[in-house]
Amino acid sequence: MAGSEVPAEAVKKTYITRMPDKAGAFLVAGQIISRAGGNIVRVNYNKAVDLHTLFIEVTGTPAQHERIARELSECGYLPEELPDEQILMIELILPDVPGAVTPVLAVISRHGVNISYISSQSDGTEIQRFKMGLLIEDADSIREMLEEISELCEIRILDYEVTDRLLDGTVFYVSFANEMRRILSLTQEETRKVLIYSNRMMQLLDEQKKSPIQTFDYIRRFACFIRDNHGDAFDPAVTRLTPAEGLTLYVIEPPCGSNTFVLEYGGELLFVDTGFACFREELLTLLRRLIPGFDAMPRQAFITHADVDHAGLLDLFGAVYMSRDCRENFALEWANQPNFREQTPLHAPYARLSRVLTRYVPPPEAVCVPVGEKNDGELFTLIGSRPFGPWRFDFWQGPGGHVRGETAIVCEELRLLFSGDIYVNIRGFSDEQRAFNSLAPFLMTGVETDPALAKTARAELMRRYPDYTVCPGHGAAELPKEKN
Repeated sequence: MAGSEVPAEAVKKTYITRMPDKAGAFLVAGQIISRAGGNIVRVNYNKAVDLHTLFIEVTGTPAQHERIARELSECGYLPEELPDEQILMIELILPDVPGAVTPVLAVISRHGVNISYISSQSDGTEIQRFKMGLLIEDADSIREMLEEISELCEIRILDYEVTDRLLDGTVFYVSFANEMRRILSLTQEETRKVLIYSNRMMQLLDEQKKSPIQTFDYIRRFACFIRDNHGDAFDPAVTRLTPAEGLTLYVIEPPCGSNTFVLEYGGELLFVDTGFACFREELLTLLRRLIPGFDAMPRQAFITHADVDHAGLLDLFGAVYMSRDCRENFALEWANQPNFREQTPLHAPYARLSRVLTRYVPPPEAVCVPVGEKNDGELFTLIGSRPFGPWRFDFWQGPGGHVRGETAIVCEELRLLFSGDIYVNIRGFSDEQRAFNSLAPFLMTGVETDPALAKTARAELMRRYPDYTVCPGHGAAELPKEKN
């Protein structure tokens, strides 16, 4: 098993075994491999796909593999021959330039995969489409080959029936990633990342006995929400409030992504949170319509926390004020290290996938200004304040139940509370918001880093400010009279 000493001349081989559906079946195979001195490095089994087929990837010397294969065959675990030969039909989308297909052919050759059919015809465009039939003799080679080709060019699966269990799901992942490419016009590199993060997410959820089909359906729905709300379809709910004379508060609630709040006073603007990066142009168009002279007005921003659905447009500002932990989150991203959300294993694949699908990039280092840091064990800590107009806005950092660095921003004089995701107004969701906001809890198995702590912080925040106008991270703003 993994951890045993592996000889230097060891080679890796995948055994596609057929086992009885009864207790102890895998134990027998494991004992055979162990006695021969082999090292099991990967096992894959999906009962929903095939009741009897188990992939066992083993490292060992050629002599060890010979013994393993013989003994697995003797106990009936290795069929004498695979089912009737399968042909996998694929289509490669390549630029119409000389030699474009050569790197792909080199990959196919290196994996020893036989091509049973090939066809290509120029159609007068800048791309060429190569159709190939690949003979499935070694499932592991096909799987690795498809993964390599998908990094070189777009690959589509044309004809595919019962080969899914032989290819260990790779055909499905490649097809799914290409569907995401078409939905959101992703680049080749972005598509490759979707493939990786979707696979990791599926594995995590599969371990929790959640449906792989539902997992990929939810990811597909996420992408479709983004696509379907672009351009003229971007139609957030907009509410104007007047907290004080001469002060206008715009509450902008998109169907997906965080609320964006814009305070206008004395020819200057203050933003609190900024939504998804992918809606940049749509939000700017809306703001230019709402606020005459928008582009020439001085503007700054506060953020409640560093999740990508709140921090997508921070490069629009000369200064963005935040907790020191928020800035540290961005510092990790600048260094290409996992941010705080990604350091939670269950949240990491979704967080990384969200970055790709929403076109998120970290904000410029120069604009990120910490107002203070939390150094105590209190539930909420005042870490600093910032002025806007004649008013003071206090930054109260929470305990990190939702995510580290979470901050409630409070103006006592105006009786305004910007809660971020410490509190969201679920009752104030539109139907679209409710549908979109159901995706993350499934794909992350919950949106809170520490659910119990998040619940405690939420209750305390609402207890402290019972008669304030609450501007939540998601959902409609709540006026004091609505809370009575």
